[in-house]
Amino acid sequence: MAQKGDQLDQETFSCSICLDLLKDPVTIPCGHSYCMNCIKGFWDEEDQKKIYSCPQCRQTFTPRPVLAKNTMLADLVEELKKTGLQAAPADHCYAGPEDVACDVCTGRKLKALKSCLTCLMSYCEKHLQFHYESPRFKKHKLVDPSEKLQENICSRHDEVMKMFCRTDQQSICYLCSVDEHKGHDTVSAATERTEKWRELMLNQQQIQQRIQDREKDVKLLQQEVEAVNRSADKAVEDSEKIFTELIRLIQKRSSDVKQQIRSQQETEVSRVKELQEKLEQEITELKRKDAELKQLSHTEDHTQFLLNYPSLSQLSEPTDSSSINIRPLRYFEDVTAAVSELRDQLQDILREKWTNISLTGTEVDILLSEPEPKTRDEFLKYSREITLDPNTANTWLLLSEGNRKAELMRQQQSYSSHPDRFANWRQVLSRESLTGRCYWEVEWRGEAVRVAVAYKDISRAGGLYECVFGYNDKSWMLYCGTKSCEFLFNNISTSISGLQSSRVGVYLDHSEGILSFYSVSDTMTLLHRVQTTFTQPLYAGLMLCYPYGVTAEFCKLK
Repeated sequence: MAQKGDQLDQETFSCSICLDLLKDPVTIPCGHSYCMNCIKGFWDEEDQKKIYSCPQCRQTFTPRPVLAKNTMLADLVEELKKTGLQAAPADHCYAGPEDVACDVCTGRKLKALKSCLTCLMSYCEKHLQFHYESPRFKKHKLVDPSEKLQENICSRHDEVMKMFCRTDQQSICYLCSVDEHKGHDTVSAATERTEKWRELMLNQQQIQQRIQDREKDVKLLQQEVEAVNRSADKAVEDSEKIFTELIRLIQKRSSDVKQQIRSQQETEVSRVKELQEKLEQEITELKRKDAELKQLSHTEDHTQFLLNYPSLSQLSEPTDSSSINIRPLRYFEDVTAAVSELRDQLQDILREKWTNISLTGTEVDILLSEPEPKTRDEFLKYSREITLDPNTANTWLLLSEGNRKAELMRQQQSYSSHPDRFANWRQVLSRESLTGRCYWEVEWRGEAVRVAVAYKDISRAGGLYECVFGYNDKSWMLYCGTKSCEFLFNNISTSISGLQSSRVGVYLDHSEGILSFYSVSDTMTLLHRVQTTFTQPLYAGLMLCYPYGVTAEFCKLK
């Protein structure tokens, strides 16, 4: 038994709470061992929570485990105390440059096995035996070898610093506590260490919990990445199939149109050639008849002239040429016009739908959402280029600057009839639908304008409460005037102060239901903020108020 004890490391039989050899060792359910009094004291501190943990692995137990002395471990500890530790093999026992040397050895020093915080010296295995064998050293505190023992000595009094000043947050010796630290909140270093150790354990527990939480977040984000990749791959594959089918359909329609044109061309050419041949035959016949009549006109024999004249004077029925209608280069204009109209319709559909496709495809919810912007530079990260839809513009509005600007005119514009056009109110909506995070700015001139967002299904013809921005539950509107400013939704008005500029910024976070209006100058001044739930994509809107000449323009931000 003694021989085996010689090979054992003392640290194996030390309590991780008091750092000394185990006294009345007990083993708790997780398998770690402690001094009975140490673990009791530690669990007494946890009595309020009614959850008891292991100081090393943090495993918890409920209810409080019943402690019983580990007799086998106690015997091993006693054997270790009696035998001490054997010296290390010769080729490993001498101190190297990175080792702590024994302070007692002379000549070539051996490696220190332990440092004593009471003696402030480090000892090799041989010189450490006194601390195990002599009762005088029983209460000395042994720790892993350290070269910083002198830092435990007070530079003022040359005494071991066994006290701690909580007022000045520094270690002191006993003489310091009655000298320059007199009247301060001082405790023993052991007491302060116990307190700090408990804080350390709590911090460690919090750190470990945060590590677990972050690992879960990382795992969820990785799953999100994999889901996004799978979804994107499938979307690309499906989109390619759909576009391939669309291209094939267009190609087929192109081939059908070409075939139809060629077939009609063949029919028309055949009809024309048939008529042409008849006319040429008639010309030949007429020329022959003309030659015969000419010859007859020179006949001097009266009897022969009269005899042949009846047969030569009779003309065949002329070919009907009333169907000839010469239309140079205009035979298939209608087909070209129809194809051009189809192209324009497809372009409009693709332009309108592409916004939804691009926004829907790029807006991916993630676990850690970005904070709401604060500065204008942060808002500009979400800037959108907005253009007005001519098909929605009221006929009193003139669009210009690439459909970014609207002006209230004295004369109506000659817009074609369209179901999306606002019939009675001087309003217009954007061509682009808005989802996700978006930011845009409107520069206005004149007495007043209304800057709005609305659902596409807002009424285009009807009364105030059906159509006008802000008077229904399908639109949100900021009234900007030279004398007043207000926000309107569902005919509920909120007066606003702070409009200091003719430029208004609008921030939309569609998924979070946030809509904010800002007065933009050297700084961003929040005018009004809406927190709601948007159920459809939104469209930017403008309404121009009298007098004539009022303008509003979506600014270029990029």
